[in-house]
Amino acid sequence: MNVGLISDTHDNVPIVEATLDRFETAGVEAVVHCGDFIAPPVIPHLDRDGIPVHAVRGNNDGEREGLRDAFEELDGGTLHGRFAELTFDGERFAVIHGEDKPVIESLALSGEYDYVVHGHWHVHEKRRVGDTVVINPGAHFPTVPGEHRTVAIVDTDADSVEFLRVTDSL
Repeated sequence: MNVGLISDTHDNVPIVEATLDRFETAGVEAVVHCGDFIAPPVIPHLDRDGIPVHAVRGNNDGEREGLRDAFEELDGGTLHGRFAELTFDGERFAVIHGEDKPVIESLALSGEYDYVVHGHWHVHEKRRVGDTVVINPGAHFPTVPGEHRTVAIVDTDADSVEFLRVTDSL
């Protein structure tokens, strides 16, 4: 199963649309957003052909009720709060925004998850802690360098992670 990962979109609608185009082309079956949408108007652009979207709130997501209402309008969208435990194809995912690095490390070291997915740091990352893969898909804040303006796709069958560079000109 292909799971698309995105984070820190910071109201960047063109990036969200370009990302969902790339995810559709890659056969992504579920999308996970690690927070920092900023405001509700970006949420409808995550809605694509019934692909479920799971998300957590980030430290800059202040309009909680508006975000919740926008997610309720999605076909298969769930805003989980600040933390989510998800299972895709038998693989266990912990999803947080990730501003507290010791929490990321604790989740990875716990051995309870196959993947710990987070954002916040605006730098894409993939590393292994024991049997757990820690992933930051990248960010789309205006000051983020191009090499970190990425999203990721986890292939649970192959146990692989691919980063895709995304621009709004795709």
